[in-house]
Amino acid sequence: MLRVGFLGAAHLHADAYVQNLRTAGAQVVGVYDWVPIRALWWGQKFGVAPFDELEALLTDCDAVVVCSETAFHADLVEQAASAGCAVLCEKPLGTNYADSAQIVSACERAGVVLMTAFPMRFHPGFQQLHTMVTGGQLGRLLACIGTNQSVMPMQERAWFANSRLSGGGAIMDHVVHLADLYGWLLQAEPQQVYASANQIVHAGVVDVETSGLVLLDYAEGVYASIDCSWNRPLDYPSWGGIGLSVVGERGSIEVDAMSQRLTRFGGSGPFGWLDWGTDVNQLMVEEFLAAAREGRQPLVTGQDGLRATAIALAARESAATGNSVAMSVHPS
Repeated sequence: MLRVGFLGAAHLHADAYVQNLRTAGAQVVGVYDWVPIRALWWGQKFGVAPFDELEALLTDCDAVVVCSETAFHADLVEQAASAGCAVLCEKPLGTNYADSAQIVSACERAGVVLMTAFPMRFHPGFQQLHTMVTGGQLGRLLACIGTNQSVMPMQERAWFANSRLSGGGAIMDHVVHLADLYGWLLQAEPQQVYASANQIVHAGVVDVETSGLVLLDYAEGVYASIDCSWNRPLDYPSWGGIGLSVVGERGSIEVDAMSQRLTRFGGSGPFGWLDWGTDVNQLMVEEFLAAAREGRQPLVTGQDGLRATAIALAARESAATGNSVAMSVHPS
């Protein structure tokens, strides 16, 4: 049984991952957080022992899940890799390219598994789309149009809107998922990135972008777009949603990754959606544990995370300057 520790409990996904790990047969041995009271509170809520010292937790672990604020990823991963622990790291990898590259190189030097938390790779809809694309059923891809929209996460985890801790707003939060899917489908990286962002939604509430549109230019005239906005009302019945339309020479496909749900009116709770379909987090966690046990590369790697993070960083730069950014400047 693999022994797994949590390095940080700041990220909302930590709440789901703890049960995913237990369902997959792992032992969750403890949690460390730079805010001790958060480790204590989260540990009590989920039955996980809080650790005051990171080194003490790493001694007991075969693997770790990094769910701290993004700004602390690099330091936590480096220490975990030095201790010989396999690493599942939340996205984006870092708030800048140097920290993100440091995460990848630290795990490579230590020879430990590094997986980026991109659960959408495991969604059956995207899996089927990938099979169709690689099998040539759509012909050469011409365009990808993606949306990753959600509520502004102030009610759940306010640090997402703190640029020092998260690296930015909606662009850093949401671009990476679709950027990873595009790289997976196209087997290529964009040559140019252009982005526009604003704070029209939730104006004056936070100092980061709350709406954004990113345009990606690939070789041979292929283009893609990403709507990464926090434009849903705060009482929207779902945390977020991700959708993708792919246009090829022989046809097009549309995927709504969040369509597996029931709509509830009244009863024991307010209006809302109840998920019933595939738990992509569970599939991702199971792949991470299998890669850690077998000492192999996971299906989603640290390099995948680095490439997607580089695209998000280029998008933020473009939005700030008004100019397109060549990806040769932000190596991916």
